[in-house]
Amino acid sequence: MRVCVVDSGVEAGHELVGPLTGSYSVEPGPGGSPRVVPDERGDTSGHGTACASIIRRFAPECELVSVRVLGGLFGSGDNLLTALRWVIDNGFDVVNLSLSTSKRAFGAALRELTDDAYFNRTLVVASAHNMKVESFPWRFSSVVSVGSHTEPDPWLYYYNPAPPVEFYAGGVNVPVAWRGGTRTTCSGNSFATPRIAGICALILSKYPELTPFEVKTALYLSAANVREQS
Repeated sequence: MRVCVVDSGVEAGHELVGPLTGSYSVEPGPGGSPRVVPDERGDTSGHGTACASIIRRFAPECELVSVRVLGGLFGSGDNLLTALRWVIDNGFDVVNLSLSTSKRAFGAALRELTDDAYFNRTLVVASAHNMKVESFPWRFSSVVSVGSHTEPDPWLYYYNPAPPVEFYAGGVNVPVAWRGGTRTTCSGNSFATPRIAGICALILSKYPELTPFEVKTALYLSAANVREQS
């Protein structure tokens, strides 16, 4: 399975990440329009490396690709749109978005792109904002939206019957890789999201014919609170 981490970059070769199939960034092209280009500079903040290490833990055989859209922990909506379009055009199975934008000007374009991803069998897994802030694209129905709970079991996740957040995975004191070959622990929805992305990649590695709708259904049926009720 091919998984793309759209974030701050990923430190290739970190022992908790392993090799990357590709490393890219969104940069200004001719005329200033953003485009995706090869980039080996790695991670600008550690955030993307952390997310990649979580995905690798859940789906160790997946092909990981990094697209950097954040400089430090900030980026532009145009960079996100460009990266997501590239991910769809290149047929990735899963994309992890541990980020969002609160700028409404990008909402319609992001909705169109996430719908396009859904119908082209690219599963977008996106983190909800850590604060009560209206942001995108996690609110869209074509996306697997993720928040966090406090329990330590890395495989434990819950379905949320009260949208817009669909699933809650562990997001407190999560052990992760960090820049410079180091390790740390992180908390927040950003680090719950790659757990769900990794589980999605694992499901697709066993059942590659599944559509995004069917993967969402499998996630729902496997959620701890749903299994307890069945």
